[in-house]
Amino acid sequence: MKTKAVRLYGKNDLRLEEFELPPIKEDEILAQVISDSICMSSYKAAIQGKDHKRVPDDIDVNPVIIGHEFCGIILEVGEKWKHKFKPGQKFSVQPALNYKGRLDAPGYSYRYIGGDATHIIIPNEVMEMDCLLEYNGDAFFYGSLAEPMSCIVGAFHASYHTKPGSYQHEMGIVDGGNMAILAGAGPMGLGAIDYAIHADRKPRLLVVTDIDQARLQRASEIITEEEARRNGVTLKYINTAGMDDIEGYLLSLTEGKGYDDVFVFAPVKSVVEIGDRILGRDGCLNFFAGPTNPDFSAQVNFYNVHYASTHLVGTSGGNTDDMKEALQMMAEGRVNPASMITHIGGLDSVVDTTLNLPNIPGGKKLIYTNIQLELTPITEFKEKGKTDPMFAKLAEIVEGNNGLWCEEAEKYLLANAKPIR
Repeated sequence: MKTKAVRLYGKNDLRLEEFELPPIKEDEILAQVISDSICMSSYKAAIQGKDHKRVPDDIDVNPVIIGHEFCGIILEVGEKWKHKFKPGQKFSVQPALNYKGRLDAPGYSYRYIGGDATHIIIPNEVMEMDCLLEYNGDAFFYGSLAEPMSCIVGAFHASYHTKPGSYQHEMGIVDGGNMAILAGAGPMGLGAIDYAIHADRKPRLLVVTDIDQARLQRASEIITEEEARRNGVTLKYINTAGMDDIEGYLLSLTEGKGYDDVFVFAPVKSVVEIGDRILGRDGCLNFFAGPTNPDFSAQVNFYNVHYASTHLVGTSGGNTDDMKEALQMMAEGRVNPASMITHIGGLDSVVDTTLNLPNIPGGKKLIYTNIQLELTPITEFKEKGKTDPMFAKLAEIVEGNNGLWCEEAEKYLLANAKPIR
């Protein structure tokens, strides 16, 4: 079977190509990819080439398919896995395989599996490591968002606390405690707010800060204070831009007790240090943001580490259980990470989008791999609709859904967009 895919040959060398997939082996699975969400990690792999820790040294002769946040349909199952999978099933993949301790991962390391392709061959190790995950939702894009959502789930589970006099770590945020998400009005921050409100373990008080009023306003429209109250959470959105005493104000919202859990969503020294200063006793600072500077650092109050048992954790990605939880919560309608998506494109837009990702504003760039479509901000659908009936209808659909991408929009796009050639 032929596939079209974006492959990495070297530093800044991505190519959209058509090539033949070999017949599947008895321990492999043939699948069609429908959607892939482009991650900053793919940009890092593209600019680093074989210097990236997950990318093989021989990509100049054996290029790899990029993309690791994908969802699709199983087409053919090798004999070994017929007891567990069948044609027609929807799936998502946990790319962090950890197979035999190696760093190999779909979207970085393999010739025949990656998200930015029309068809792929899923190798045996994906199934061996229980990383091929059944997805029971209706919209494919939710399956693509399971991986970034699992990063949020993992971060919440990685936070920990101890009781006075005990050395046993109790994993997870404080149920019914005080939580702050700093620099939290961006796409991943919205996912964290959504999860904090709708997960089984949730805070009593959730304070979200940012310095961009437009982003805060949009966040408050997507995840409202009323919705939080219905779930037993007091949610406050705070613009800290120009505020003289950020620390004092944030602490006043807790009646001086401080925060049990603080999540930092921007690799900014001052934000990290504010997070440290507003921790209460046994408070956990979770550094969620991934800095690009390997020398990034900030001051931590070690007096409080010693006497108030404050502590610091950080996670990079989620594990398979985190992804399963994300998939289940999305399938049940408990969380809606559609707020992360700001752009829609086709397979033909992947190369330029990936190589220029840091310069493209907004949140997640969602790719539908079997169509042609220039990467387009959702906010520009209405303008494009003046000359293109397809965009006019898409604008109508998303406007009726609070400006968010949705299942109806996906189905309409897939039925009306030009197929990839």
